[in-house]
Amino acid sequence: MTADHHDLPWPDARARARAAGRPLPAVSRTLHHARDHVLARPLTALTDLPPFDTSAMDGWAVAGPGPWRVRGRLLAGDDGTGIGPLRDGDAVQIATGARLPHGATGVLRSERSKVDDRMLFGDVQQGGDIRPQGQECRTGDELLPAGTVVTPGVAGLAAAAGYDELVVVDRPRVEVLVLGDELLDSGPPRDGRVRDALGPLLTPWLRMLGADVRRVRRIGDDLPALRRAVDGSQADVLITTGGTAGGPVDHVHPLLRDLRAELLVDGVAVRPGHPMVLAHLPGDRPGSGRFLVALPGNPLAAVTGMLTLAVPLLRRLSGRPEPRPRRVRLAAAVTGHPRDTRIVPLVGDAPLHFSGPAMLRGFAVADAMAVVPPGGLGAGDRAEVLQVPR
Repeated sequence: MTADHHDLPWPDARARARAAGRPLPAVSRTLHHARDHVLARPLTALTDLPPFDTSAMDGWAVAGPGPWRVRGRLLAGDDGTGIGPLRDGDAVQIATGARLPHGATGVLRSERSKVDDRMLFGDVQQGGDIRPQGQECRTGDELLPAGTVVTPGVAGLAAAAGYDELVVVDRPRVEVLVLGDELLDSGPPRDGRVRDALGPLLTPWLRMLGADVRRVRRIGDDLPALRRAVDGSQADVLITTGGTAGGPVDHVHPLLRDLRAELLVDGVAVRPGHPMVLAHLPGDRPGSGRFLVALPGNPLAAVTGMLTLAVPLLRRLSGRPEPRPRRVRLAAAVTGHPRDTRIVPLVGDAPLHFSGPAMLRGFAVADAMAVVPPGGLGAGDRAEVLQVPR
């Protein structure tokens, strides 16, 4: 096991976590199962959109100047074979989205028309209320670049463009191992024990990052059980909570020594959360993961560990691009640590007071986390901010 025996500066630790991995292999997924994956290749149109001239409104497809003779009706999905080409003076009733018959020169909206004895009257603009073929895109156009997260809107666009499946980056498989005999699974704290806040916090957050969370396991303070859990895991990333310091039941470092793991980050100059660890487990190609991210046991310290190590690593493994840097001008001063970066909950431009390592009251309402460099920031200073799950 190799190690840096000093705390890394916070920006360096975050950069090292992102550089540690590389995107997982590309896989094919149905549109239904591609949700929250990332496109492994650009999404190109398999058809023109619209694929043919269509009516933009309910009304009448007309040819030439009016009045017009009404010849029939076209609904969305009709191929128009029963209508045939329109000649000047012809009209057919048409539904929104229906294919425009050959020869039509415009669409007369229903509310602007009058029909008398199968003759149609009204004013229509040449080409009016027609969605021309290829208005949105042409076959082969790039609709979205690789690296785009598959949202419901992306899935809908892909379906409209002719796709049944998408080629996406596989989702990293993650297991969470919760350490600590002092933790309770239910009820209020009692008898010197406290509730496990991190199991419920981490699972939805990891899924929002595109991870496939396979399981969350309570291990307690049991080194042999921890070793069995790690040896038996098929996860790309193991995340542990607690046990990162040097106490008698802090088992993360002894485990990593036994495994001969490569320590990529062993402590970060950040408050809260400095005793965090990122390790590459043996038996895999460099950069291809299995990784272990060891978070401190205090809840807000663990949040800092997620933002520092787990978030950039998982973004890289899942093929997600880094978000664009964002800064906020602070409404109030934030006291800094003499040497370490501080991560502080933020609402809008206002720093929150509940920022101790065991506190979640500030994080629960925060819309971002402010990065406060050593020495602190004054009111009106600009602070880098990090996204948080909402």
